[in-house]
Amino acid sequence: MAGRAWFADIPAVAQVLAGGWDLAPITVLVGDNGAGKSTLVEAIAVAFGLGAEGGSTGARNVTRRTESDLSEHLRLVRGVGATRFGFFLRAETMHSFYTYLEENPGGRPEPRFHEMSHGESFLSLVGSRMFKPGLYVLDEPESALSFDNSLALVAHLSDLAANGSQVLLSTHSPVLAAIPGAAIWEIGEWGMRECAWEDLDLVRRWRGFLEEPGRTLRHLL
Repeated sequence: MAGRAWFADIPAVAQVLAGGWDLAPITVLVGDNGAGKSTLVEAIAVAFGLGAEGGSTGARNVTRRTESDLSEHLRLVRGVGATRFGFFLRAETMHSFYTYLEENPGGRPEPRFHEMSHGESFLSLVGSRMFKPGLYVLDEPESALSFDNSLALVAHLSDLAANGSQVLLSTHSPVLAAIPGAAIWEIGEWGMRECAWEDLDLVRRWRGFLEEPGRTLRHLL
């Protein structure tokens, strides 16, 4: 790498660059803001040929280029006969992506995403774009979802993996992190480590808050 890019100073990214990363059929990334979750999933999506702002293989939706050059330093290894289809669902760019779909209609009628609630539009997009074998990358989709809709997404992603797809998900949600059979990676200042769901800092904190919210809030208010 010529010079030293800023992302090389993120411990999780540095670990991937140094030793690679084997993705499972379902891989979940958890960690605090700034730990490198979005940087990693974005780079993998772009390296696969997906649009950095969301979309399927070859998507051309670009409003403002903010992605890093990390994808240029990654080499994805596909299995023999693996599909080249994929889709990147990126929560923070969904509004502009819906507009892109409206302005660039394909050969089939599109749902009217802008006329739906936030959660309804997300699930409608998932249903209309994530339905056949491929690589599905999701960056913090829980921002739009209720508890029940989070469970619906878990079921859908599980079905995709059971039918030959590969899923990569970054999340702050203990519900989405609980996808059965997922390899869960916790990232932070130590880099990356595979972790059981019940041992995640994310789960311990949510469990402690739900059991006694007043105990946590007393330290804040």
